[in-house]
Amino acid sequence: MPDLIREMYLEVRAVGSDEAVTVVEILSPSMKRPGEGRTQYVRKRRVITSSLTHLVEIDLLRSGEPMPIQRWHGTSDYRIMVSRAEQRPQALLLSFTVRQPILSFTLPLYPDDPEPTVDLNDLLHALYDRGGYDLRLNYRGDPEPPLAPPDAAWATALLQAAGLR
Repeated sequence: MPDLIREMYLEVRAVGSDEAVTVVEILSPSMKRPGEGRTQYVRKRRVITSSLTHLVEIDLLRSGEPMPIQRWHGTSDYRIMVSRAEQRPQALLLSFTVRQPILSFTLPLYPDDPEPTVDLNDLLHALYDRGGYDLRLNYRGDPEPPLAPPDAAWATALLQAAGLR
């Protein structure tokens, strides 16, 4: 019997009308591998980007095939795309490497609403500390997929300095 995978996302909705203002998607492994999960997400992405709803797509996975972005041919370990409905087909792409902090972005809302800055780097560090992940995760092995040699040496030095290797 196949595993049932439930994909979660966040919708920012308007008070009163309950209209979807912004959808925030954090890409999962099934969205980045060929198959039904990717097909469903690409379809959902197309529906959102054809609407008046903003889309924030967060890719913090080095493995798998990145989502296609027209006219961008660069490479990066991680990406955050902010697609504002009123600016399509243009979108803001924040790309960064394993050595850089996760970049902050402004959450798009209605034109007259103040837009908060989302600092994922600080948020994830706080969750990591609060959850005690330094005690739960095994940092002795190599990451999967493997890092490029210069990045692997950098990561090893960080882990050694923290007493995790």
